[in-house]
Amino acid sequence: MPRTDARGGPQTRARISQIATQLFLDQGFDAVTVAEVARAAGVSTVTVFKHFPRKEDLLLDRAEDATQMLRSAVRDRPAGTDVLDSLEALMLQLAGDHHGLSGIAAESTPFFRTVAGSTPLIARARELAADLQHLLTDELERDPGFDGDSTLLAAFFVSGYTTVLTDNARRLIAGETSTEIALHHRQRLEQLFRALRNANR
Repeated sequence: MPRTDARGGPQTRARISQIATQLFLDQGFDAVTVAEVARAAGVSTVTVFKHFPRKEDLLLDRAEDATQMLRSAVRDRPAGTDVLDSLEALMLQLAGDHHGLSGIAAESTPFFRTVAGSTPLIARARELAADLQHLLTDELERDPGFDGDSTLLAAFFVSGYTTVLTDNARRLIAGETSTEIALHHRQRLEQLFRALRNANR
């Protein structure tokens, strides 16, 4: 019988996610149940759902990180810094760090292969992208230093970056090296932000 972890803190959440991710990568997302994840993590299914309301979020667990990064790029940028400059700096930093949200790290290949093989994961990824778009729209609307069309810019940015990320995933799965993908990634980022700046004039 799994035990219920009364702490329910960040360490518990991280452990559940790590164990679930390994199970999904090894067996396929659709083949693993939440009960199996709970049993492997030594917690109850209630504890799993406390931290991850949806099964898909056990694997797609970077949404909170993305939310915080986007919010910070708008709210915490230096005075006089254009929003697009701040967003571009964030994307370049992620690429330089080979962060999971850049989609250029070779070790992300099994993750992307698992997502690509699951219809529920693809659908959830699209929902999370829509959530980020709404978040960015709200942040831009509240920002006194931004005078453009917040809805359009947020839509163009999230859609554009999702396209870049999806292309990176496809290249990783096809066997391209991280070096090749990183170079292509930076080129696509330049094209994306050039287009965003032209659209925001």
